[in-house]
Amino acid sequence: MNIRTQTIRREVQFWLFQLLGWGIWVVMLVLRDLTFVPAEYMLERISVFLLDAAIGMALTSGLRILYRAVWEQMVFLRIVAVVLGCWIASQAWRPLKVLITDSDFGASVDLTGYGWVSFTSMVPISMSILLIWSVLYFCIKYYQLFQHEKEKSLRSEALAHEAQLRMLRYQLNPHFLFNTLNAISTLILVKSTDQANAMVTRLSKFLRYSLEHDPLDKVDLDHELSSLNLYLDIEKVRFEERLGIEVDLASETERALVPSMILQPLVENSIKHAIARSEEGGTIWISARRCENNQLCITVADDGPGSVSHPTSIGVGLKNIRDRLQEIYGDAHTLVLSEREPKGFQVTVMIPYETR
Repeated sequence: MNIRTQTIRREVQFWLFQLLGWGIWVVMLVLRDLTFVPAEYMLERISVFLLDAAIGMALTSGLRILYRAVWEQMVFLRIVAVVLGCWIASQAWRPLKVLITDSDFGASVDLTGYGWVSFTSMVPISMSILLIWSVLYFCIKYYQLFQHEKEKSLRSEALAHEAQLRMLRYQLNPHFLFNTLNAISTLILVKSTDQANAMVTRLSKFLRYSLEHDPLDKVDLDHELSSLNLYLDIEKVRFEERLGIEVDLASETERALVPSMILQPLVENSIKHAIARSEEGGTIWISARRCENNQLCITVADDGPGSVSHPTSIGVGLKNIRDRLQEIYGDAHTLVLSEREPKGFQVTVMIPYETR
Protein backbone atom coordinates (compact mmCIF):
# COMPACT_ATOMS: atom_id res chain seq x y z
CA MET A 1 0.00 0.00 0.00
CA ASN A 2 1.52 3.31 -1.10
CA ILE A 3 1.76 6.46 1.04
CA ARG A 4 -1.08 8.25 -0.76
CA THR A 5 -3.47 5.35 -0.17
CA GLN A 6 -2.47 5.14 3.50
CA THR A 7 -3.06 8.88 3.93
CA ILE A 8 -6.52 8.71 2.36
CA ARG A 9 -7.45 5.69 4.48
CA ARG A 10 -6.36 7.39 7.71
CA GLU A 11 -8.24 10.58 6.78
CA VAL A 12 -11.42 8.60 6.15
CA GLN A 13 -10.98 6.71 9.43
CA PHE A 14 -10.53 9.96 11.36
CA TRP A 15 -13.75 11.50 10.09
CA LEU A 16 -15.67 8.29 10.59
CA PHE A 17 -14.51 8.18 14.21
CA GLN A 18 -15.33 11.88 14.59
CA LEU A 19 -18.89 11.42 13.33
CA LEU A 20 -19.39 8.26 15.35
CA GLY A 21 -17.99 9.72 18.59
CA TRP A 22 -19.86 13.00 18.49
CA GLY A 23 -22.98 11.20 17.26
CA ILE A 24 -22.89 8.97 20.35
CA TRP A 25 -22.43 12.06 22.54
CA VAL A 26 -25.54 13.70 21.01
CA VAL A 27 -27.55 10.49 21.49
CA MET A 28 -26.50 10.33 25.16
CA LEU A 29 -27.65 13.93 25.73
CA VAL A 30 -30.97 13.27 24.00
CA LEU A 31 -31.56 10.12 26.06
CA ARG A 32 -30.77 12.08 29.22
CA ASP A 33 -33.26 14.82 28.36
CA LEU A 34 -35.98 12.35 27.40
CA THR A 35 -36.33 11.41 31.07
CA PHE A 36 -37.58 14.84 32.17
CA VAL A 37 -37.97 17.25 29.22
CA PRO A 38 -41.43 17.60 27.60
CA ALA A 39 -41.66 16.15 24.10
CA GLU A 40 -42.56 19.51 22.53
CA TYR A 41 -39.16 20.88 23.54
CA MET A 42 -37.03 17.95 22.30
CA LEU A 43 -36.70 19.02 18.66
CA GLU A 44 -35.11 22.34 19.66
CA ARG A 45 -32.93 20.61 22.25
CA ILE A 46 -31.68 18.17 19.60
CA SER A 47 -30.91 21.11 17.29
CA VAL A 48 -28.84 22.74 20.07
CA PHE A 49 -26.97 19.48 20.71
CA LEU A 50 -26.19 18.99 17.00
CA LEU A 51 -24.88 22.54 16.65
CA ASP A 52 -22.76 22.15 19.76
CA ALA A 53 -21.42 18.80 18.49
CA ALA A 54 -20.46 20.47 15.20
CA ILE A 55 -18.52 23.09 17.17
CA GLY A 56 -16.86 20.31 19.17
CA MET A 57 -15.85 18.55 15.95
CA ALA A 58 -14.30 21.77 14.65
CA LEU A 59 -12.35 22.34 17.87
CA THR A 60 -11.09 18.75 18.06
CA SER A 61 -10.07 18.89 14.40
CA GLY A 62 -7.91 21.86 15.41
CA LEU A 63 -6.47 19.82 18.27
CA ARG A 64 -5.62 17.10 15.77
CA ILE A 65 -3.52 19.57 13.78
CA LEU A 66 -1.69 20.54 17.00
CA TYR A 67 -1.09 16.92 18.00
CA ARG A 68 0.25 16.00 14.58
CA ALA A 69 2.66 18.94 14.80
CA VAL A 70 4.11 17.71 18.13
CA TRP A 71 3.88 13.97 17.33
CA GLU A 72 7.63 13.60 16.88
CA GLN A 73 8.50 15.67 19.98
CA MET A 74 9.45 14.29 23.40
CA VAL A 75 6.67 12.92 25.62
CA PHE A 76 6.75 15.88 28.03
CA LEU A 77 6.11 18.37 25.23
CA ARG A 78 3.24 16.24 23.92
CA ILE A 79 1.62 16.19 27.37
CA VAL A 80 1.98 19.98 27.66
CA ALA A 81 0.46 20.35 24.18
CA VAL A 82 -2.52 18.17 25.15
CA VAL A 83 -3.26 20.00 28.41
CA LEU A 84 -2.70 23.49 27.00
CA GLY A 85 -4.56 22.71 23.78
CA CYS A 86 -7.58 21.31 25.63
CA TRP A 87 -7.70 24.30 27.99
CA ILE A 88 -7.59 26.82 25.12
CA ALA A 89 -10.22 24.87 23.17
CA SER A 90 -12.50 24.65 26.24
CA GLN A 91 -12.22 28.41 26.77
CA ALA A 92 -13.15 28.97 23.13
CA TRP A 93 -16.04 26.52 23.47
CA ARG A 94 -17.53 28.28 26.52
CA PRO A 95 -18.73 31.54 24.89
CA LEU A 96 -20.03 29.54 21.93
CA LYS A 97 -22.12 27.39 24.28
CA VAL A 98 -23.50 30.50 25.97
CA LEU A 99 -24.26 32.04 22.58
CA ILE A 100 -26.30 29.15 21.23
CA THR A 101 -28.17 28.54 24.50
CA ASP A 102 -28.98 32.20 25.23
CA SER A 103 -29.97 33.05 21.67
CA ASP A 104 -33.54 32.87 20.46
CA PHE A 105 -32.59 29.49 19.01
CA GLY A 106 -31.96 27.99 22.42
CA ALA A 107 -33.88 30.34 24.75
CA SER A 108 -37.23 29.56 23.14
CA VAL A 109 -37.20 26.38 25.19
CA ASP A 110 -38.65 26.99 28.67
CA LEU A 111 -37.05 24.46 30.99
CA THR A 112 -37.75 26.17 34.30
CA GLY A 113 -38.36 23.64 37.01
CA TYR A 114 -36.81 20.72 35.18
CA GLY A 115 -33.69 20.52 37.35
CA TRP A 116 -30.13 20.02 35.98
CA VAL A 117 -30.89 20.32 32.30
CA SER A 118 -29.63 23.74 31.27
CA PHE A 119 -27.16 23.24 28.46
CA THR A 120 -24.81 25.87 29.85
CA SER A 121 -24.33 23.62 32.88
CA MET A 122 -22.23 21.46 30.59
CA VAL A 123 -19.54 24.16 30.37
CA PRO A 124 -17.48 22.97 33.39
CA ILE A 125 -16.98 19.56 31.83
CA SER A 126 -15.88 20.86 28.40
CA MET A 127 -12.26 20.43 29.44
CA SER A 128 -12.95 16.84 30.51
CA ILE A 129 -14.66 16.04 27.19
CA LEU A 130 -11.70 17.40 25.24
CA LEU A 131 -9.22 15.51 27.41
CA ILE A 132 -11.16 12.28 26.90
CA TRP A 133 -11.20 12.93 23.14
CA SER A 134 -7.43 13.54 23.22
CA VAL A 135 -6.77 10.31 25.11
CA LEU A 136 -8.87 8.37 22.60
CA TYR A 137 -7.08 10.11 19.73
CA PHE A 138 -3.65 9.08 21.00
CA CYS A 139 -4.83 5.54 21.79
CA ILE A 140 -6.13 5.11 18.24
CA LYS A 141 -3.02 6.76 16.83
CA TYR A 142 -0.72 4.41 18.73
CA TYR A 143 -2.88 1.43 17.76
CA GLN A 144 -2.60 2.42 14.08
CA LEU A 145 1.15 2.81 14.49
CA PHE A 146 1.33 -0.64 16.10
CA GLN A 147 -0.71 -2.15 13.25
CA HIS A 148 1.51 -0.43 10.69
CA GLU A 149 4.66 -1.82 12.30
CA LYS A 150 3.02 -5.24 12.50
CA GLU A 151 2.17 -5.10 8.79
CA LYS A 152 5.76 -4.09 8.00
CA SER A 153 7.03 -6.99 10.08
CA LEU A 154 4.68 -9.42 8.33
CA ARG A 155 5.73 -8.09 4.93
CA SER A 156 9.39 -8.48 5.90
CA GLU A 157 8.74 -12.05 7.03
CA ALA A 158 6.85 -12.78 3.81
CA LEU A 159 9.71 -11.40 1.72
CA ALA A 160 12.24 -13.42 3.71
CA HIS A 161 10.05 -16.51 3.32
CA GLU A 162 9.79 -15.91 -0.44
CA ALA A 163 13.54 -15.34 -0.74
CA GLN A 164 14.22 -18.56 1.18
CA LEU A 165 11.91 -20.53 -1.10
CA ARG A 166 13.47 -19.07 -4.21
CA MET A 167 16.98 -19.85 -2.95
CA LEU A 168 16.04 -23.44 -2.15
CA ARG A 169 14.23 -23.91 -5.43
CA TYR A 170 17.10 -22.55 -7.52
CA GLN A 171 19.68 -24.60 -5.65
CA LEU A 172 21.04 -27.17 -8.10
CA ASN A 173 23.10 -30.06 -6.85
CA PRO A 174 26.59 -29.40 -8.19
CA HIS A 175 27.06 -33.18 -8.51
CA PHE A 176 24.32 -33.26 -11.13
CA LEU A 177 25.91 -30.54 -13.25
CA PHE A 178 29.39 -31.96 -12.76
CA ASN A 179 28.33 -35.49 -13.74
CA THR A 180 26.34 -34.26 -16.73
CA LEU A 181 29.15 -32.08 -18.06
CA ASN A 182 31.65 -34.88 -17.40
CA ALA A 183 29.47 -37.31 -19.34
CA ILE A 184 29.21 -34.85 -22.24
CA SER A 185 33.01 -34.43 -22.20
CA THR A 186 33.47 -38.20 -22.29
CA LEU A 187 31.08 -38.57 -25.21
CA ILE A 188 32.99 -35.90 -27.12
CA LEU A 189 36.33 -37.62 -26.43
CA VAL A 190 35.04 -40.93 -27.81
CA LYS A 191 33.57 -39.00 -30.74
CA SER A 192 29.97 -39.87 -29.89
CA THR A 193 28.94 -36.44 -31.08
CA ASP A 194 25.30 -37.31 -31.69
CA GLN A 195 24.86 -38.49 -28.11
CA ALA A 196 26.81 -35.51 -26.75
CA ASN A 197 24.68 -33.11 -28.77
CA ALA A 198 21.49 -34.82 -27.58
CA MET A 199 22.67 -34.57 -23.97
CA VAL A 200 23.50 -30.86 -24.32
CA THR A 201 20.06 -30.24 -25.82
CA ARG A 202 18.31 -32.08 -22.98
CA LEU A 203 20.40 -30.28 -20.37
CA SER A 204 19.46 -26.96 -21.98
CA LYS A 205 15.75 -27.85 -21.90
CA PHE A 206 15.93 -28.92 -18.27
CA LEU A 207 17.77 -25.79 -17.14
CA ARG A 208 15.41 -23.57 -19.14
CA TYR A 209 12.41 -25.23 -17.50
CA SER A 210 13.88 -24.84 -14.01
CA LEU A 211 14.52 -21.12 -14.57
CA GLU A 212 11.28 -20.27 -16.35
CA HIS A 213 8.97 -21.65 -13.67
CA ASP A 214 8.37 -19.54 -10.57
CA PRO A 215 9.82 -21.34 -7.54
CA LEU A 216 6.76 -20.34 -5.51
CA ASP A 217 4.36 -22.03 -7.92
CA LYS A 218 2.56 -25.29 -7.37
CA VAL A 219 2.02 -27.44 -10.44
CA ASP A 220 -0.04 -30.51 -11.31
CA LEU A 221 1.69 -33.77 -10.43
CA ASP A 222 1.32 -34.87 -14.05
CA HIS A 223 3.11 -31.69 -15.16
CA GLU A 224 5.80 -32.27 -12.53
CA LEU A 225 6.45 -35.72 -13.99
CA SER A 226 6.88 -34.14 -17.43
CA SER A 227 9.62 -31.89 -16.05
CA LEU A 228 11.18 -34.89 -14.30
CA ASN A 229 11.39 -36.68 -17.65
CA LEU A 230 13.63 -33.87 -18.92
CA TYR A 231 16.06 -34.73 -16.14
CA LEU A 232 15.71 -38.50 -16.67
CA ASP A 233 16.43 -38.11 -20.39
CA ILE A 234 19.84 -36.72 -19.39
CA GLU A 235 20.57 -39.50 -16.92
CA LYS A 236 19.48 -42.20 -19.39
CA VAL A 237 22.26 -41.07 -21.73
CA ARG A 238 24.72 -41.69 -18.88
CA PHE A 239 23.34 -44.98 -17.56
CA GLU A 240 21.50 -46.33 -20.62
CA GLU A 241 19.97 -49.72 -19.74
CA ARG A 242 21.31 -49.60 -16.17
CA LEU A 243 18.60 -47.10 -15.21
CA GLY A 244 15.04 -48.40 -14.92
CA ILE A 245 12.09 -46.17 -14.08
CA GLU A 246 8.61 -47.34 -13.09
CA VAL A 247 5.79 -44.85 -12.45
CA ASP A 248 2.51 -45.69 -10.74
CA LEU A 249 0.13 -42.76 -10.28
CA ALA A 250 -3.43 -43.15 -9.06
CA SER A 251 -5.72 -41.38 -11.56
CA GLU A 252 -7.03 -38.98 -8.91
CA THR A 253 -3.50 -37.73 -8.16
CA GLU A 254 -2.58 -36.56 -11.66
CA ARG A 255 -4.19 -33.12 -11.05
CA ALA A 256 -3.00 -32.82 -7.45
CA LEU A 257 -0.84 -29.77 -6.79
CA VAL A 258 2.78 -30.15 -5.68
CA PRO A 259 5.69 -27.68 -5.34
CA SER A 260 7.48 -27.37 -8.68
CA MET A 261 10.69 -29.42 -9.05
CA ILE A 262 9.95 -31.48 -5.93
CA LEU A 263 10.57 -34.89 -7.53
CA GLN A 264 13.90 -34.22 -9.23
CA PRO A 265 16.01 -34.03 -6.02
CA LEU A 266 14.40 -37.26 -4.75
CA VAL A 267 15.14 -39.14 -7.96
CA GLU A 268 18.64 -37.64 -8.16
CA ASN A 269 19.22 -38.86 -4.60
CA SER A 270 18.36 -42.42 -5.64
CA ILE A 271 20.48 -42.25 -8.79
CA LYS A 272 23.50 -40.96 -6.90
CA HIS A 273 23.34 -43.40 -3.96
CA ALA A 274 21.79 -46.46 -5.61
CA ILE A 275 22.08 -46.66 -9.40
CA ALA A 276 25.55 -45.10 -9.76
CA ARG A 277 27.04 -47.41 -7.11
CA SER A 278 25.91 -50.64 -8.74
CA GLU A 279 27.49 -52.12 -11.85
CA GLU A 280 24.16 -53.67 -12.77
CA GLY A 281 22.32 -50.43 -12.15
CA GLY A 282 18.84 -50.64 -10.68
CA THR A 283 15.27 -49.46 -10.73
CA ILE A 284 13.57 -46.40 -9.30
CA TRP A 285 9.86 -46.54 -8.45
CA ILE A 286 7.73 -43.40 -8.33
CA SER A 287 4.22 -43.75 -6.96
CA ALA A 288 1.47 -41.41 -5.75
CA ARG A 289 -1.87 -41.98 -4.08
CA ARG A 290 -4.41 -40.16 -2.01
CA CYS A 291 -3.98 -41.34 1.56
CA GLU A 292 -5.75 -40.73 4.88
CA ASN A 293 -6.54 -37.28 6.28
CA ASN A 294 -6.96 -35.92 2.74
CA GLN A 295 -3.25 -36.01 2.01
CA LEU A 296 -1.24 -36.73 -1.12
CA CYS A 297 1.38 -39.42 -0.56
CA ILE A 298 4.32 -39.53 -2.99
CA THR A 299 6.95 -42.26 -2.71
CA VAL A 300 10.30 -42.50 -4.49
CA ALA A 301 12.02 -45.85 -3.89
CA ASP A 302 15.06 -47.68 -5.24
CA ASP A 303 16.64 -51.12 -4.93
CA GLY A 304 20.10 -49.90 -3.97
CA PRO A 305 22.06 -50.54 -0.75
CA GLY A 306 20.69 -47.49 1.08
CA SER A 307 19.30 -47.51 4.63
CA VAL A 308 18.03 -44.85 7.03
CA SER A 309 21.58 -44.58 8.42
CA HIS A 310 23.16 -44.43 4.95
CA PRO A 311 24.50 -41.07 3.63
CA THR A 312 21.59 -41.13 1.17
CA SER A 313 19.34 -40.01 4.05
CA ILE A 314 21.33 -36.87 4.80
CA GLY A 315 22.22 -35.73 1.29
CA VAL A 316 21.84 -32.24 -0.10
CA GLY A 317 18.75 -33.25 -2.07
CA LEU A 318 16.80 -34.46 0.94
CA LYS A 319 17.86 -31.51 3.07
CA ASN A 320 16.63 -29.20 0.32
CA ILE A 321 13.29 -31.06 0.22
CA ARG A 322 12.92 -30.85 4.01
CA ASP A 323 13.55 -27.12 4.04
CA ARG A 324 11.21 -26.39 1.12
CA LEU A 325 8.36 -28.44 2.56
CA GLN A 326 8.77 -26.73 5.92
CA GLU A 327 8.67 -23.28 4.29
CA ILE A 328 5.60 -24.12 2.19
CA TYR A 329 3.48 -26.33 4.47
CA GLY A 330 4.86 -25.83 7.97
CA ASP A 331 3.70 -28.67 10.22
CA ALA A 332 1.09 -29.81 7.67
CA HIS A 333 3.55 -32.14 5.94
CA THR A 334 5.45 -35.34 6.72
CA LEU A 335 8.72 -36.66 5.27
CA VAL A 336 9.39 -40.33 6.03
CA LEU A 337 12.68 -42.13 5.27
CA SER A 338 12.57 -45.94 5.40
CA GLU A 339 14.21 -49.11 4.11
CA ARG A 340 12.55 -50.96 1.27
CA GLU A 341 12.17 -54.71 1.36
CA PRO A 342 14.00 -56.82 0.36
CA LYS A 343 16.57 -54.09 -0.21
CA GLY A 344 16.75 -50.44 -1.04
CA PHE A 345 15.68 -47.10 0.31
CA GLN A 346 12.53 -45.04 -0.05
CA VAL A 347 11.32 -41.54 0.72
CA THR A 348 7.63 -40.79 1.27
CA VAL A 349 6.32 -37.23 1.16
CA MET A 350 2.87 -36.51 2.59
CA ILE A 351 1.37 -33.07 1.88
CA PRO A 352 -2.19 -31.65 1.86
CA TYR A 353 -4.20 -32.84 -1.14
CA GLU A 354 -5.00 -29.81 -3.32
CA THR A 355 -6.27 -29.30 -6.85
CA ARG A 356 -6.87 -26.23 -9.00
